[in-house]
Amino acid sequence: MARRYDTNDATDRATGLREAASAVRRGELVVLPTDTVYGVGADAFSSEAVTDLLLAKGRGRGMPTPVLIGSPNTLHGLVTDFSEQAWELVDAFWPGALTLVARHQPSLQWDLGDTHGTVAVRMPLHPVAIELLTEVGPMAVSSANLSGHPAPEDCDAAQEMLGDSISVYLDGGPTPGIVPSSIVDVTGKVPVLLRAGALDAEELRKVVPDLEVAS
Repeated sequence: MARRYDTNDATDRATGLREAASAVRRGELVVLPTDTVYGVGADAFSSEAVTDLLLAKGRGRGMPTPVLIGSPNTLHGLVTDFSEQAWELVDAFWPGALTLVARHQPSLQWDLGDTHGTVAVRMPLHPVAIELLTEVGPMAVSSANLSGHPAPEDCDAAQEMLGDSISVYLDGGPTPGIVPSSIVDVTGKVPVLLRAGALDAEELRKVVPDLEVAS
């Protein structure tokens, strides 16, 4: 039976974060609020947990799961060939609604789907998410919806879709925004905007003027 905690209540929040962290360490799934929509998360280094996440959503390996982190410093252990422009984007927009696609360290033992050596990584601007990520480390997190359904803006919608496939629901109330994060590929010499979301090309070019937009 899934457990649900109101993170706007101090006591419930402390208990919920403790239970969520324990669940993640056991390889179970949790739902958490972010600065865009609710996400379903698992230990990024547990291939079984990530597989369970994809199954819960009805999603295939061809759409790999992004990774959320609690601090930019975590990037040093996750990515390689991270350009100066990529760091400038991190400095300007993290925490926030910017996902960066980078080459991951070849030594990492994880399986996020068919990533072809890359990882989509983001630091969300949400205190509950950051607190959980700081406690457990990098998490594979995708929007907490069944594939093909709208991404949930509140915990009720997430629980209605995912039910008891989730161990712990952290209810932070309606999310601050429903616009998805922008996605920028920083694996090449020039950053490429793959998806315009909360940040458009004009805003991003204030930091990286040579940003290209994928056709």
